[in-house]
Amino acid sequence: MRVLLAVIFTAAVCAAQSYTQRGFLESRATFYPQTAANDRARMIGESLFRYEGFLRPSSAFQLAGSVDLRLDTHHQVERDLRLSWQDRETRRPTVEVRRLSGMYHKGPMTFEAGKQFVRWGKTDIVTPTDRFAPRDFLTVVDNDFLPITAARLTFEKGSNTVDAVWSPRLTPSRIPLPDQRWVVLPDLPAGVRLNDAGAKFPGGPQSGARWNHAGTIEYGVALYQGFNHMPSFEISPRFIVPFLTVGPAGPPTGGTPAFNSSRSPLPTPAFLTGRSAGPPTVPDIQVDVQRFYPRMFMVGGDVAFPLPWLTVKGEAARFTSSDHRADELGLYVLQLERQLGEWFFLGGYAAEIITRKGTQAGDFVPDRGLSQAFLGRAGYTIDANRSIAIEAAARQNGKGTWTKFEYSQAMGQHWRTTLNLTLIRGEVDDFLGQYRRNSHALLVVRYSY
Repeated sequence: MRVLLAVIFTAAVCAAQSYTQRGFLESRATFYPQTAANDRARMIGESLFRYEGFLRPSSAFQLAGSVDLRLDTHHQVERDLRLSWQDRETRRPTVEVRRLSGMYHKGPMTFEAGKQFVRWGKTDIVTPTDRFAPRDFLTVVDNDFLPITAARLTFEKGSNTVDAVWSPRLTPSRIPLPDQRWVVLPDLPAGVRLNDAGAKFPGGPQSGARWNHAGTIEYGVALYQGFNHMPSFEISPRFIVPFLTVGPAGPPTGGTPAFNSSRSPLPTPAFLTGRSAGPPTVPDIQVDVQRFYPRMFMVGGDVAFPLPWLTVKGEAARFTSSDHRADELGLYVLQLERQLGEWFFLGGYAAEIITRKGTQAGDFVPDRGLSQAFLGRAGYTIDANRSIAIEAAARQNGKGTWTKFEYSQAMGQHWRTTLNLTLIRGEVDDFLGQYRRNSHALLVVRYSY
């Protein structure tokens, strides 16, 4: 009996030692000096609680899990308490499984299945070959990566690594909400209005493979077949004939008839209202805007090689599609990096070459929006607790610029405060310039445990 108790106690201690946890509680306050045409809010508050746990029953096997709980003041977060797994909501879920996967590692092979993060490519700011990395773009310039449900097999031998990924379904990027400032609506003629017709998600899996060689010169080749996680848009205009609301009977007034803003499909004849119908009216035009995610095939590569004074990185990808609505194009990035003491410098250029223009009405693709642009980043580590950084993008035609300054300071072992100042300028017809009224200050306070 004593031996059995000793075994149980030892197993319990080992199990406790094999489990690790971490997480944080973060609060954000965003201030916008200017209002937007479709959003009058200037102050936004957000809170995020994240818990991460790792269980290692043996040296070869690990279980990893992470849960997010969110609240906000601006309805970018859902107001119901549903547990989200697929990340297909238009708003951020209140409770989300951020990660839940099992990993097995033996010798040169690593296999992971479940909800996880997959990152490819070498360049910063714009990464053309990073096809398994959807993002949350509710705030376009302050975005975060979303996990995907996938199986991933990695084989590493010497200086070569082969990475194969299969995902059963598309996880789309989350785009800005149409009633908030990060959607800039076009000027429409009188009687024309836009209607969000939702999304049409494709069925079928996604797959890809990447080979990477690490050496004096590091380079890789990647293939991807699946769907674009950034949406395209198709529009369907339709006429809606105004009609009269049902009102109490009474003598004719000869006034202008009242219209039912709910657009019920059954019009009410004028004689039932007891009022004059007045002059004939012009039908409204409702334009239904639906998101779709076109099929995509990508072949790309990346390279990095050091020089005496700096490191050169390059990445390029070619995108084709069997969907005639989607564009076909090439996207490439060239960047230079330099580490100098506590300073870090990065500068580069991104561009696209369109080889076929699709029939789509439009799309939302921030990495293409940052093409034909000069990109830069610099950072300085003041000491073990403080750092500053600046990041910028400028279109080569001068129509749009984006600059972000960041100061971060740790206070003790658990607290960190970060201040971001973002300045956006440009013309309304430019991807960056259209957000010129969205310059803002962001204060982040985080307690980690």
